[in-house]
Amino acid sequence: MTNRYFPTSRLIPRRSSGRRGALGRRYAGRLSSLSALALSLVVVAGALPASAATYRASLGPVAATLTYRGSDTNPHGTTITVTNARRVVYRGPVITKFCGRLCWPQATYYPSNGNPLQVVRLEPGLPDVVLGLYSGGAHCCYIDLIVEHRTPTKFATVELYLGDPGARIERLPGSPYGAFVTADDAFAYEFTDYAASGLPLEIERLSHGHVRNVTRQYPALIKKDAKVFLTAFYAQASTHYQDSVGVIAAWAADEYLLGRAAAANRFLHQQAVAGHLNGQMEPSVKGEAFIAQLHAFLKKQGY
Repeated sequence: MTNRYFPTSRLIPRRSSGRRGALGRRYAGRLSSLSALALSLVVVAGALPASAATYRASLGPVAATLTYRGSDTNPHGTTITVTNARRVVYRGPVITKFCGRLCWPQATYYPSNGNPLQVVRLEPGLPDVVLGLYSGGAHCCYIDLIVEHRTPTKFATVELYLGDPGARIERLPGSPYGAFVTADDAFAYEFTDYAASGLPLEIERLSHGHVRNVTRQYPALIKKDAKVFLTAFYAQASTHYQDSVGVIAAWAADEYLLGRAAAANRFLHQQAVAGHLNGQMEPSVKGEAFIAQLHAFLKKQGY
């Protein structure tokens, strides 16, 4: 799977889709089955009048303050300040590679308390700061701007592009540090419209200025994710639903991550013979033609 992060010093390009638009809604329950966010100690300051806003969050000695003027969807002078033991260690304007100064602060996880700031432990050492940003538009796009500690007196930013799913920061089994639990937005519109697309599980971890895809380290979560998509596919097949390729593509991706590609392919061919692999957005991409397209896509995406 492709890493989708933007270190401040270097932009990592990512595939864009010309089929994005105001089609459908987020895959129902895609992240709702994931465990609740329970990592940061957040202190929220009440929003000031519409002409200005301030948000705060803290954990241990690290505290962060976000300020801007204007409305939530048209902010100006957006600035983030980070202190360690009350000493300013980072202060700067909020600028991203993805949307410059145009993104507005918004929590990228759901449900949230409305605060776009989190201070969380993502790796050994001091806590890091995560600012959620949104570009506006249908099904696009959320960005997490991470202000990461490099030394006790030096913090630097890393951008994590999330697309539509957003991310929850969760402490997963085997690690005391939070990970970004999201879904692979590359699957949106790839085989069908957004409402019928399945987005397979994706887990990212921060480490020394980089975000790494660590999804394969959590087979139990992948199996749980695959079961959701397979259950949805069987329900579609039983009702002869003519747009099943989206969810089975996500299931296949999960199975590939689990090392069960051969068994997944046998199942796909069986479903093609049974006439259950169909799509409405591109009716010609069905059955064996869909399987060939899916194989090429999974290989390209690193599955």
